[in-house]
Amino acid sequence: MDLFEAIHTRQSIGKVKPEPVSRQLIEKMLAAAVQAPNHYKVRPWRFFVLTGAALERLADVMVSAFRKRMPGAADDAAEAQRPKALRSPVLIVVGVDKPGESKVIEIENVCATAAAVQNLLLAARGLGLAAKWNTGDNATDDSIKAFFGLAPDQHLLGFIHIGYPMAEAQSVERPSFEDRTVWME
Repeated sequence: MDLFEAIHTRQSIGKVKPEPVSRQLIEKMLAAAVQAPNHYKVRPWRFFVLTGAALERLADVMVSAFRKRMPGAADDAAEAQRPKALRSPVLIVVGVDKPGESKVIEIENVCATAAAVQNLLLAARGLGLAAKWNTGDNATDDSIKAFFGLAPDQHLLGFIHIGYPMAEAQSVERPSFEDRTVWME
């Protein structure tokens, strides 16, 4: 697939088939992700690839984290967190390293990691896979970060659901760049 076609046709697709995605394809997406620019070549991204039983363990942590955040919530509200971890056969969770050197600025690490996620999403599109980037309360929850070995003050940029699409995505009209661009000479 042409690069511009991938960019212009990439969409979040949440409904995927349960069939597994090969490790080879996952590694191809990750290899594309790490081509993102990053200041001082610090490679601030952390990828956690979950499949199988690891998804179930994360689902348990998400339910528990919700109960901790919302102690008076009904059990069914807590259990509604479980499908968030189980909606795809592959889940790539993306964390960001804290700056380890004084010259490195935190926002640069966050931006570099976001660029890596975009590369990953485009690679998924190019490989015929569906991908959806989710954030929400789970991305800022300290106990979920701890599950991945991240410190409370580290960023977890989100959960990238990967799988084969249930159906072909419908073409969507997207806004142009014109109303968000100022030309200066």
